Amino acid sequence: MVINTNIQAQVSASNLATSSDMLAKSLSRLSSGSKIVNPADDAAGLAVASRLDAQVQRIAAARSNVGNAVSFTQTQDGYLKKIAKALDRLSELAILAQDVTKGDADRALYQTEFAQLQDYVTNTSSKEFNGVSLFNGAGLGVTIDSEGNSFTMTSPNLELTDYTNATETSTAISTTTSAITALGYIRTAITKLAADRATIGAYQSRLNYTAEQLQVNKENLMAASSRIQDVDVAEESTAYARYNILVQAGTAMLTQANAMPQSALRLLQQ
Repeated sequence: MVINTNIQAQVSASNLATSSDMLAKSLSRLSSGSKIVNPADDAAGLAVASRLDAQVQRIAAARSNVGNAVSFTQTQDGYLKKIAKALDRLSELAILAQDVTKGDADRALYQTEFAQLQDYVTNTSSKEFNGVSLFNGAGLGVTIDSEGNSFTMTSPNLELTDYTNATETSTAISTTTSAITALGYIRTAITKLAADRATIGAYQSRLNYTAEQLQVNKENLMAASSRIQDVDVAEESTAYARYNILVQAGTAMLTQANAMPQSALRLLQQ
């Protein structure tokens, strides 16, 4: 029996310190909701989770880009729908102007509406979406994933001869002969417009599928990051209860160990 060195108290103090550290760590995990409170908790896991979180953010940005591209094509198609109606009316006027029972004065009345609709189609070619031309035939690269890959969608070009022949001021229906020529140009424009709208529809279909795939990827990556970082509350609560009991028991045992040298005092008192 010794007084200067209390081995039992040292062991109890060491065990109590370990239990207290584990209790503090468990409390931090429960309060933060994360298994990785400090990088030392899981250095490799933290690195992987950080990369996954960054990729999730990039995917969210790519999905935003795709959504804006969908809005762009929807705006294009909205204009083309109205142009289609204008071309339909132009073709109707061209047929009416070929009526042999109509005189040039009647055709002049048709020509007035014809010219206004031509001007409407021409003006539409200069429309923009947030400063980006809708109908200049340019190729637009749309980002489709977190790595920055893209595909190019080409805007309709209302300046092509397929359209401009039908909208030139020289294209008129003031005579039967000119009405026949105008009708040919308008029919070509209608065919081209139908092809352009079909192309826009194909782009929209691809963009919608891409947006859905990006959302699925985002959800899967978030789940993977969660498995690395997020604490299992049920499991950690059990650990917390365990460490809490160990701390309380360790404190009680340290008190007992500190009291053991007093037995030597009783020997000296006899």
